[in-house]
Amino acid sequence: MPYHSTPLDLAFHALSDPTRRAVISRLAEGEVPVSVLAEPFDMALPSFAQHLKVLEDCGLIASEKRGRSRWCRLMKPRFDEAADWMQTERRSWVDRLDRLEDYLDKAKESDGQG
Repeated sequence: MPYHSTPLDLAFHALSDPTRRAVISRLAEGEVPVSVLAEPFDMALPSFAQHLKVLEDCGLIASEKRGRSRWCRLMKPRFDEAADWMQTERRSWVDRLDRLEDYLDKAKESDGQG
């Protein structure tokens, strides 16, 4: 994946797929074995395992072998990193839009329209 180099890039790439987002939504309810996680998806287990690998490689989930099953769980730190990035970007855009609104209000007043 040459175009996705940072952990955050990898996380957003992983979340771009609807199957992987559905996996994340299910794991938000708690840890589950891969077999249970795969049930609602109409795909072969090796294909489903590829989705889990993408999620695990970017740090959004972790898995561990327990007996004969592999269990998956969410990893909060990567979600926190993504949320922090989005919040910073949101603040930046809100500030820009506020400045634009102020500029347009002043321009309207100076044109005698306000």
